Amino acid sequence: ILTPAMAKSMAERPLIFALANPDPEIKYELAREARPDAIVATGRSDYPNQINNILGFPFIFRGALDVRATAINEEMKLAASKSLAALAKADVPDSVLRAYGVDSLKFGPDYILPKPLDPRVILWESPAVAKAAMETGVARKQVDLDEYRQQLAYRLGKGERVRYFIMNKARSAKPLKRIVFAEGEEAKIIRAAAQIVDEEIAAPILIGRPHVIQEKAAELGLTCCAEIIDPANYPKIDAYARAYHELRERKGITSAHAYKRVREPNVFGPLMVKMGDADAFISGLTYEYPEVIRPALQIHHARGNEFGAGAGLVTGVYIMIVDDRVYLFTDATVNIDPTSEDLAEIAGRAAEFAKQLELEPRVAFLSFSNFGSTSHPCQEKVARAVQLFKQRSPGIQADGEMQADTAVVPEIVSERYPFSAVKDANVLVFPSLESANIAYKLLARLGNARAIGPILLGMGAPVHVLQTGDEVNDIVQVAAVAAMDAIQRK
Repeated sequence: ILTPAMAKSMAERPLIFALANPDPEIKYELAREARPDAIVATGRSDYPNQINNILGFPFIFRGALDVRATAINEEMKLAASKSLAALAKADVPDSVLRAYGVDSLKFGPDYILPKPLDPRVILWESPAVAKAAMETGVARKQVDLDEYRQQLAYRLGKGERVRYFIMNKARSAKPLKRIVFAEGEEAKIIRAAAQIVDEEIAAPILIGRPHVIQEKAAELGLTCCAEIIDPANYPKIDAYARAYHELRERKGITSAHAYKRVREPNVFGPLMVKMGDADAFISGLTYEYPEVIRPALQIHHARGNEFGAGAGLVTGVYIMIVDDRVYLFTDATVNIDPTSEDLAEIAGRAAEFAKQLELEPRVAFLSFSNFGSTSHPCQEKVARAVQLFKQRSPGIQADGEMQADTAVVPEIVSERYPFSAVKDANVLVFPSLESANIAYKLLARLGNARAIGPILLGMGAPVHVLQTGDEVNDIVQVAAVAAMDAIQRK
């Protein structure tokens, strides 16, 4: 038992680890009351600084087993401890904050080690243990640590495999792709930029006032290593204004108007890409979708239509991770009421993107009807789109029109529609924007699916739009997609 009087007699800034469960040797509240300067840890999850074997044993054993270690030595234990200490100083994911019902966690007296529910622990601790085992000669198997971290991520599910695939594609660029963020003064963007730098995903550029960004980074306990650009003081702003005026002079934009518009982040950012000063542009955390996409299209336009006639469409796709399965939902963000021709192009762009993710596309065109079971203009539109797609992309599995459950439940196809070319679709083409948008949001909110996106396909340059309220991990993932997009265009 530790009494308040005993705590008061301790030296300055004492460490008090009261680890008995369920009742610590001294109650947390009493310890902090007696010594406000103390760092207090317990074995309980309802107090800060929970010290629990779950942060140690599983991940130490994992690292030791994966290199077939003959022993667990002191160096391996120290490596585990140091990895946890390093992770405690890293930015904490929003998912962890939400799980513990807090707004922020920053290294300090009330947060000296990661939370037990932090999914990153295995990716930090087990590789550290494996590395120590190899360095001290107790490992019977040598592993490449980068590949080992990737394998650990893959064990967390197919969703992590897709995420890591995109991350690794982004990291493969030499030099790293430069990604400009319109909302550089937002705390989430600053946190995401720090993570992007730490994980060597890309080279972030933040649009904003340098003193504001630096102050916010300091408040977050971060060192801002990203490049910061304030359009008001940018040396190339005159050249940007002239370029923008040339692009829009026949669309009612005067020279004076151009000089004013180019200082707006959603115009300045796409122009940085246009002028070769950045490789990709991201915005949308605090803007409505049209506020981002409209100026970007005015500057970059859509790519040519390699899937049929016409100028080409910009389409939006979401990667939906459901349990251990990966689906692409399209078009959930751009085309409100696509024609048959549009749907065929939307499907073509999504199928090509699936190939970039090293997924074999199996395309289902969705409707309320199964293969002509109901005759209606909406059904006929989708059926016509299937015909067009098959003519243009005969090497890709595709079929429809079909209902959503028919598309994703192979047993339904086998029993009722054995003639179908698709029995387990992973690219789902919706008949309208409203149906796709409703489906992905319901699945993400009620079905515990993970959504990555929106990912814009068909833009004339790598431009991607965040969702209002995206979490930091979502922003980092979209940044990796943007970097991958920039790489694919070279």
